[in-house]
Amino acid sequence: MSKTKVLIVEDYRPLVETLEYQLKRAGYEVYRAADGREALNQAKLYLPDVVVLDVDLPILSGVEVCKQLRSDATTKDTLILMLSALGEESDQVVGFAVGADDYVVKPVESYKVLLQRIKALLRRREPSLDDADAISRCGVTVDRRRFVATIEGEAVKLTKSEFRLLDTLIRQPGRAFDRSELVDAALGEDTMVLERTIDVHVRALRKKMSEHADLVETVRGVGYRFREE
Repeated sequence: MSKTKVLIVEDYRPLVETLEYQLKRAGYEVYRAADGREALNQAKLYLPDVVVLDVDLPILSGVEVCKQLRSDATTKDTLILMLSALGEESDQVVGFAVGADDYVVKPVESYKVLLQRIKALLRRREPSLDDADAISRCGVTVDRRRFVATIEGEAVKLTKSEFRLLDTLIRQPGRAFDRSELVDAALGEDTMVLERTIDVHVRALRKKMSEHADLVETVRGVGYRFREE
């Protein structure tokens, strides 16, 4: 069986060397890139399973690299874990909005935790196919098998986390999900993030739903629900 491939995109050499050592020790095949342009070339050449992507990069920023990886058919499904010294909620919103699957604030305090987050991303790569594959409510359709969401027949481009979040909510309209439940459903049970992180995903999802944004309702003191018809 071939090894899982990880591309580290980071220009701070001590961090790269430590992370590369930890990943290789855990059994991963590791590649490096020190700037945004090299990252895109390496990603297309080696087709990594996971990209650990610094935001502040030379030549092309991590945000731009993420956008281009998502827009390229050969790398659009690559798992992306962003690393950034920028830890404000607005910075995370940008990261998730351009397609990051996870967001880790530097400095990395525990490489063991970082490795667990990479493992968690890999475990939730494939969408679940239990229950009906496609479901429609209030003009919104979610198709698990095709991994497509549409609103009034028009495709909506969602990240994997946003798709899973919408899929979870729409299948039980009227039910109030608390944030911890939505973290498990949308990000994976092994994901170690603050429960408030789900608010970032909800805001991004609502923005993409445009005039249908009010279908995802806030339940004060609890979390969120999909409006009943």
